[in-house]
Amino acid sequence: MIAENFIKLYERSFKDNWELPALTDYAEKRTLTYGDFAKEIAFIHTIFSKYNIKKGDKIALVGKNNSHWCSVYLASVSYGAVIVPILQDFHIDNIVHIINHSESVMLFTHEQIWENIEDTQISNVLGVYSLTNMHCIHQQKNESPNRADQELNETFGKCYPDGFQKEHIRYAHVDNSEEVILSYTSGTTGFSKAVILTANNMIGNISSVRNLNLLFKGERMLALLPLAHAYGCAFDFLYSLSVGAHVTLLGKTPSPKVLLLALADVKPKLIICVPLIIEKIYKKQILPQISRRTTKLALSVPFLEQKVHAKIRQKLIDSLGGNFRQVIIGGAALNKDVEAFLYKIKFPFSVGYGMTECGPLVSFDLANAFVPTSCGRILKDVMDVRIDSEDPYRVLGEIQVKGENVMKGYYKNEEATKATFTEDGWLRTGDLGTLDKNKRIFIRGRSKSMILGPSGQNIFPEEIESKINNLPYIKESVVIQRNGKLVALVYPDFEAMDATGVSHRELSAIMAENKIALNESLANYENISGIQIYPNEFEKTPKKSIKRYLYEM
Repeated sequence: MIAENFIKLYERSFKDNWELPALTDYAEKRTLTYGDFAKEIAFIHTIFSKYNIKKGDKIALVGKNNSHWCSVYLASVSYGAVIVPILQDFHIDNIVHIINHSESVMLFTHEQIWENIEDTQISNVLGVYSLTNMHCIHQQKNESPNRADQELNETFGKCYPDGFQKEHIRYAHVDNSEEVILSYTSGTTGFSKAVILTANNMIGNISSVRNLNLLFKGERMLALLPLAHAYGCAFDFLYSLSVGAHVTLLGKTPSPKVLLLALADVKPKLIICVPLIIEKIYKKQILPQISRRTTKLALSVPFLEQKVHAKIRQKLIDSLGGNFRQVIIGGAALNKDVEAFLYKIKFPFSVGYGMTECGPLVSFDLANAFVPTSCGRILKDVMDVRIDSEDPYRVLGEIQVKGENVMKGYYKNEEATKATFTEDGWLRTGDLGTLDKNKRIFIRGRSKSMILGPSGQNIFPEEIESKINNLPYIKESVVIQRNGKLVALVYPDFEAMDATGVSHRELSAIMAENKIALNESLANYENISGIQIYPNEFEKTPKKSIKRYLYEM
């Protein structure tokens, strides 16, 4: 058990950083200081008191990233309640199921989401509040929402007649052993489970990163990832606020155009993202540049190669705001060609590894210690790792972990909990890989997606897809096995086709050429028998991993 208390960490941070900016909603240009933020948390505590919320009660939270979302999250855990963050990308039926399955007694959401929920569907919920303006939009007793708002404002005014001050920040005693989060997964297997995370799990994640000194008081962050997902929540939000940083919440889909503009405005000191963001920038900006004949010639001359790489590196750094220490990539596997190129040009990045069941961090290296194809060393003094094979350094096996960050289990699902842990208490990750002598993890792929070749060879479709996605006019792909042969389903890059004047009639010939080029780069047993055009983007989880099971038919 980690000594530092999760809740007291924020009590101290709000007091120590009272006058500094804490959160900015990028689109609205609305900024809260740490003092403003603490005041809004206190107001939400008043809401909880009105509804007689007790320690351990569940609070459902679903909506886009904004400062109110952050206030509800920390208000819930600092009150002693359990927060249930729900990804707004979930289907409305799934959202309703999670509210009921978690036994949530309050709901904070946006009006657009609430319009699609019937109050009779969530009979346990006492009150519903807006994440747009924190006003009441529904009460179980059919009382007037306007009257509820008026009563709350009057009560809050009586509690703090001279205004809310930093000495008023006194949060509930929540031991690190206690549950604070129910995080519902939506993985590529299609089976959603509720991960029980304790305060100890969260302080384990945050303290591990704080020891690396990636951010300091007053420095800027740009939150790109959905905060309802464990990765974005732990590091864009919780870690940043624990050190007194200033977090700007993008609050919209980080398309390359939107993202690059926001990065230029905010100039963050640290960038935390998923591979898809970096891969898009590489494919749209870098790949066309290094594919030019003149650039290829320059790269063939050692002296000129260094100059070209330095120029590309600086251009990439400038396009990402030009002010960051490093870029941390996680949430999914990074395309190996992209990773190799970034490492070659000495771009300051690293790749971490985690899962919701670990809140999420398992392993990480700073950029200056990053080893290509790895996903970092196991967190020192916090986590441990082993490989389920006779030789963990050479022979592939399941990656299993244990330590401070590992979840308590799955809510209301003893069977799944038991299946996820070994008899001696190690968490089965479902990922296959090896280790090095420094306990650095090297992942090959998911055990559930691995395909057996004709002579029993292990084929990892993710590795083949990584190569396919860098071929001309391909946006994304899924490699599956049909009738004993490998087939690639591809969704074309229609934007690139339009930009270069390529017609739909030419696609078949282009894909035939792509197939030849691909198979030349693969082992014989990995060769694909054909490329099939898929008409729509593949369905994905909220962290943008393709739901592979939907296409393995």
